[in-house]
Amino acid sequence: MNNVSKVYGSNTALTDINVHIQPGEFVFVVGPSGAGKSTFIKLCFREVLPSSGSIFVNGCDVIKMEPKEIPFMRRQLGIIFQDYRLLPDRTVYENVAFAMEVIETPHRKIKRRVLNVLDLVGLRRRADSFPGELSGGEQQRIAIARAIVNDPLLVIADEPTGNLDPETSWDIMEIFKEINDSGTTIVMATHDKEIVDGMGKRVLAIEKGRIVRDEQHGGYGYEL
Repeated sequence: MNNVSKVYGSNTALTDINVHIQPGEFVFVVGPSGAGKSTFIKLCFREVLPSSGSIFVNGCDVIKMEPKEIPFMRRQLGIIFQDYRLLPDRTVYENVAFAMEVIETPHRKIKRRVLNVLDLVGLRRRADSFPGELSGGEQQRIAIARAIVNDPLLVIADEPTGNLDPETSWDIMEIFKEINDSGTTIVMATHDKEIVDGMGKRVLAIEKGRIVRDEQHGGYGYEL
């Protein structure tokens, strides 16, 4: 992001954001509620466009992109939300496979890859279950599996442990660590102080729409 600002009507969400994230980095985005973290995350996958400035994701100019190019850009991303967003009428296997079906991956490759990522998140045994039969932690594991099944270059996560207990949250973070260790870049917005302090990764702190801290091996830095 170069000199990025975002204004919603009379509300300025972000001001003069300059950030460069290297391939393979793990970056936490932290700050008080309303600081601009969600807008920052949404800009990363073009859910919203900036009011000014420029954004490049995986070498693509997000702002100048034609509408028909957007799906191709997003295929290089894995996006994970706090509320899982699984399809309730599809099994675990079908939820993960869907991400490959939409890009017309051959069926034989889909089966092998889906089972591999379910192994990674420890839920191959639940392949035939429906989301409503799973715990919150299990649903988030499936959301992660769906996000990484197409080998994205970048995983963007918005409060992925927000609805989980501390022990489950650490289990989820171990999965993210393994994904990152394999070379995938991760950008994660979170309020989870223990996780940010315990992981020792790069921390971007946003307050009132501005980056006030950018530290390698940083901590959360806020009292809860």
